[in-house]
Amino acid sequence: MGWAAEAPGNPPFRLVVHVESETASDEAAATVMRAVPRFFAGRAVAMRRKLGGLFRQGRISLMIGLSFMAGALTIASLLDRPAETHQLLAVVRESLVVGGWVAMWRPLEIFLYDWWPLLAAARRFDRLAAMPVEIRRAGPYRR
Repeated sequence: MGWAAEAPGNPPFRLVVHVESETASDEAAATVMRAVPRFFAGRAVAMRRKLGGLFRQGRISLMIGLSFMAGALTIASLLDRPAETHQLLAVVRESLVVGGWVAMWRPLEIFLYDWWPLLAAARRFDRLAAMPVEIRRAGPYRR
């Protein structure tokens, strides 16, 4: 999986499993050929669930951030006039504005950056699930 993540572009993948003919039955080979695509398809589904959870968290974070920002900016605007004469109120007003923007940090991080790697991983698992699996039987190991 690590190698697939580092492969440049979109090369087609193929998995070749080398086994000794004495130890591998046809049933075991068929099991491996079914299990590999199922494993990667399951990982793709899990990654998409994780992506859905991240977007759900992003929506909740966005609502919280926007609400906090609206409240902070409303209070800051109420302090505009008094802050002209009181330095401490000017600091409080600016702190509210900065705090409002900081509250938006996590939702923006989620919607701008965090989802890309999850989608890329899901697509990579889709490609690995679709790769052909080949079982090659070799003769017994000899020194």
